[in-house]
Amino acid sequence: MNGYPMTSWKRQAGLSAALACMWMLMWAAPLRAEEGAMQALAFTPRQGSALPLDARFSDTTGRALPLGAFLGGRPAIISMGYYACPNLCALEREDLLHALARSGLKTPGDYTLVVVSIDPAETPAVARKARGEDMARFPTSGAEEGWHFLTGDPAGIRRLSQAVGFHARYDAKLGQYLHPMGLIFITPAGMVSGYVLGVGYQPGDVRQALAHAARGDRVAASPILLLCFHYDEVSGRYTLAIEKLLRIGGVLTVLMLGAVMVLAHRRRQG
Repeated sequence: MNGYPMTSWKRQAGLSAALACMWMLMWAAPLRAEEGAMQALAFTPRQGSALPLDARFSDTTGRALPLGAFLGGRPAIISMGYYACPNLCALEREDLLHALARSGLKTPGDYTLVVVSIDPAETPAVARKARGEDMARFPTSGAEEGWHFLTGDPAGIRRLSQAVGFHARYDAKLGQYLHPMGLIFITPAGMVSGYVLGVGYQPGDVRQALAHAARGDRVAASPILLLCFHYDEVSGRYTLAIEKLLRIGGVLTVLMLGAVMVLAHRRRQG
């Protein structure tokens, strides 16, 4: 802090805020008992797991190539969702691309981005449209070579999902997929290095995760679960899970402000 030591009460306030944030993550991860089905959709961390590099996926031109051809022997970010998703998938990509734009990283030299549709019905034309829109919003030198938006068949999607611990379920009633939100970071050798879960990615977090992946490190994931849907028993429909996190955040903001006021009062009394 500009070379000046923190006062005791400021350190205590900072600790209170940190503990509150930790509490939020712990509270968000284990959902209620009646939401056990949602918890089953969380990522299963599989650091060190080898990707099926021979599984074939189609790029935006329709070429079907092995997954390893898209990774290119460089550290990679894999984002799994689907292009027609009406909820958080587009937000996840937007957050990621915004973080990458501020990270100082270059593609394809520093990283490869691989976006994979979990919907086997989606076509290269759909992926091409999504890629074009993202590249228009985030013009990035090297993206033509470093950003891959893929589609695949059920077998390839299943093999990749199993390798990275990604779980999804199709709700026929809603005509939508339920799946977790997060990024998977891959080593140049095609192994899972770690995860950055949820949304709201920061440049430093992405940069650090890619640095670990480049070294071949295995890094533990934060225990947070954010789904693209959340089941509302009252309405009988799935709503955005982020609404719950925002409510939690509001409560925690009040608690943190209260903690700071108490600590400030104690400091004046002392």
